Amino acid sequence: MPDDRPAFVLHDHRKPRPHYDLRLEEGGVLRSWAVPRGLPVDPREDRLAVAVPDHELEHLRYEDADKSIADIGTWELNDRNDRRTIFTLHGRNGSRRYALIKTTEDYLLHLTKDQPTPSSGADGSGGTG
Repeated sequence: MPDDRPAFVLHDHRKPRPHYDLRLEEGGVLRSWAVPRGLPVDPREDRLAVAVPDHELEHLRYEDADKSIADIGTWELNDRNDRRTIFTLHGRNGSRRYALIKTTEDYLLHLTKDQPTPSSGADGSGGTG
């Protein structure tokens, strides 16, 4: 992973109910969202993302009997305004671009139609698909 990009991790939780947690390193913490159905794999299907409390950076590689790392790597901010953040995850199996869109109470996680080309990953590694 390039040292100049912030890290991300996608945790696969099995308890209390199966879900995923998306965590993005920003401002010295891991900003976190619970994503009940996992990251979207089709731009036509958005996924609910519920903001949860920030986690310490040490949580980046944390695993236990009920939580494993589904993907890990770096992320880059592509665009941001008050209502949405567009970012690219550079994970184990390639790079994928998402939009996190604020709704009245929660967020929608959207896989963008425009995706990075395979050669656009800085180290050619990792992905989230």
